[in-house]
Amino acid sequence: MALLVVGTYVAASSIMGGGGGGRPTGLAKGTVPAAYQDLVRKWGQLCPEISPALLAAQLYQESGWRPDAQSPAEAQGIAQFIPGTWATHGIDGDKDGDRDVWDPKDAIPSAASYDCELADYVGDVPGNPTENMLAAYNAGAYRVIQYQGVPPYSETQNYVQVIQKLEKSFAANKGRVDPSKQAAGAINYAQEKLGTPYLWGGDGTPEDGGRFDCSGLSKAAYKAVGIELPRLASAQWNTGPHPGRDELLPGDLVFFAHDLNDPASIHHVGIYVGDGQMIDAPYTGAKIRFDPIDSPDYFGATRPTAD
Repeated sequence: MALLVVGTYVAASSIMGGGGGGRPTGLAKGTVPAAYQDLVRKWGQLCPEISPALLAAQLYQESGWRPDAQSPAEAQGIAQFIPGTWATHGIDGDKDGDRDVWDPKDAIPSAASYDCELADYVGDVPGNPTENMLAAYNAGAYRVIQYQGVPPYSETQNYVQVIQKLEKSFAANKGRVDPSKQAAGAINYAQEKLGTPYLWGGDGTPEDGGRFDCSGLSKAAYKAVGIELPRLASAQWNTGPHPGRDELLPGDLVFFAHDLNDPASIHHVGIYVGDGQMIDAPYTGAKIRFDPIDSPDYFGATRPTAD
């Protein structure tokens, strides 16, 4: 949710020149809805502290790409501006003479502009400029200045971490291969379930309250793109070729086992999204989230896609 009111960012006129510095400017294939790709690519280069992938991560986290989203706190639209902040910082992104918080052509440019404005406002604060900017977006620039960095609020610290992890899943970084169409669809399905509570044996059905366990999530994600997987994680291991750790592609299934020499001991599976991260349903009491794949019980990977 966008908070503190400060002065309007003045660099919008230079956007076509790009302000992204050394940050990646590409978007991974299939991760951003087609209707918003050009806006995110263009405005995600407004200043060095943001990137198209970071802007995409924020919009996904704020609203799940829903332009009609409205929170109990009255945050509105795809970028979840509260009315007071929008009144001061909403911009006419499409130059149609109207600043409409419900119109992504205004709200997405406004989110980028507000990000860069906050980055400038907290620019003298020690630490990572992008992390400070994200913290200011969530908690307000005053708190970032007060604490000389990311404030010690669990909500804000979690927001900063989640956005940075999400950025990796949206970015087409140098050396990264975009997922196939089927893999992108499976990843998108799993992304939509982020934050869903874990349920042992859960398949995401209404009877399960839409909840999953690890192999239930991977099975449902690939069923959504026309690929039927077995139900158990150990059985999913045998559904395709086994790429090495340095050959992983987004969409590969990654497995973890008690005995690294015995696939029958596989106890967990996740969906690889790139940059050493997976989406998984980890355990009872946790929620579907991003996790690193590198751990002592990492067993290997399977590529179930046909395209």
